[in-house]
Amino acid sequence: MGSKLKKTKAAGRFGVRAGTNVRNRLNQVEALQRKKQTCPYCNRPGAKRESVGIWSCRRCGKRFAGHAYMLNRQT
Repeated sequence: MGSKLKKTKAAGRFGVRAGTNVRNRLNQVEALQRKKQTCPYCNRPGAKRESVGIWSCRRCGKRFAGHAYMLNRQT
């Protein structure tokens, strides 16, 4: 028999207090915010999130403001 525990990734810090859908959505958002985004200045992947809305590109050295969690946000 397999284990009854499920991989919860970063949302495992909330345990069972938050619902499954909330934890799954949180995992999606946090995975996107930690990925390297495409820099709007040099158009190459290299922009990383420093804090909420502040991004910096490791390739061209620019530091700029953008959306809170990801640069190219689809609404």
